[in-house]
Amino acid sequence: MDIEDIAVPEFVEVDADERLGKVRSLFDRENPKGIVVMDDGEYAGVLGERELINSRVDDDTRAAALMKAAPEVDRREDVREVARVLVEGGVRIAPVYEGEKLYGIVTVDALLEAVLDNLDALRVEDIYTADVVTVTEDAQVGQAINRLRENGISRLPVVDDDGRLGGILTTHDIVDFVVRDDERQGRGDRSGDIDRMLDLPVYDMMSSPVLTVTADESVRDAVETMLDNDVSGLVVTPEERDDLVAGVLTKTDVLRALTFTEEDAMDVQITNVALLDTLTREDVRESIGKVSDKYQEMRVLHAHVRFHEHKEKLRGTPLIQAQIRLRTTHGQVAGSGEGYGAEHAFHVALDKLERNVLEVKGVTADERYRGQLLRKLGEL
Repeated sequence: MDIEDIAVPEFVEVDADERLGKVRSLFDRENPKGIVVMDDGEYAGVLGERELINSRVDDDTRAAALMKAAPEVDRREDVREVARVLVEGGVRIAPVYEGEKLYGIVTVDALLEAVLDNLDALRVEDIYTADVVTVTEDAQVGQAINRLRENGISRLPVVDDDGRLGGILTTHDIVDFVVRDDERQGRGDRSGDIDRMLDLPVYDMMSSPVLTVTADESVRDAVETMLDNDVSGLVVTPEERDDLVAGVLTKTDVLRALTFTEEDAMDVQITNVALLDTLTREDVRESIGKVSDKYQEMRVLHAHVRFHEHKEKLRGTPLIQAQIRLRTTHGQVAGSGEGYGAEHAFHVALDKLERNVLEVKGVTADERYRGQLLRKLGEL
């Protein structure tokens, strides 16, 4: 299936130097699915609805300040490749071209709606993230924000002291709280100023009740729930206990599943691919494949590599955090690390991943293995 019939022409085209105040008024007036930003007549990036509406950036700021880079896709591109583009770009929309002409845009929701019938064969247990990060109700919002940032995620199930699910906190909830009218008060008559917001308990800001799904339900039903309720993720609960957290299922998880083919021994997704410097996608795939190949009983179904750039630099090279997460026939395993430049960070994370794989397999590294590993790291 290609995206010719999925792409829509309901978008607004603005210049990178356009004031956000005018862009917002255009958005309110024309109600487009998204905004395509142009710079001197050339495509520059995209602006989504949430980024535009929820931003506290001043109206005089230029559109370029909020836009995200999303690769161009061809009108007749395959759905699997478009799903890969959206995941790796960390965007909800992408521009669709027919030759050199801008044809329209494709959105995550439109793509998922188009493939709903194909999702009946998938169960939630096939694709959800079981290694879930949670936060307690009495934790401070500032702590929750740090946890979101450190793990590169957008939602945190909120639990009480007994681990029972009470709500969910998302980046959207936080942004919505910050931008709401100053006259609106939070629980306990707290105003929404940022300084005090960081000290609020998560309980004050979380959304409740939580939309949930069980692992044995079809992905189609789960996606329909997300689309009907305009949410990007669901908490996965055990069938017998709807107040416990077993994992999280997001639209991004579903997009990743769309990219998987039996021909690919291992499907690799890279978030923030633009940060790759001396690494290539094939380098990443081969390196993870070498770790996987050492343990033949474990087959990797999906690999997700995420890069995040810190402000710190060393002789012009930014400090990068790399996270590698594998979904395998033996469960989920991950590794993370930091280094100056994507290649350094990736190999630090890869080393951690390999050690975690050994733990999953119940293998203890002997002195010979340690020597091999040290020589391997010395060659990188």
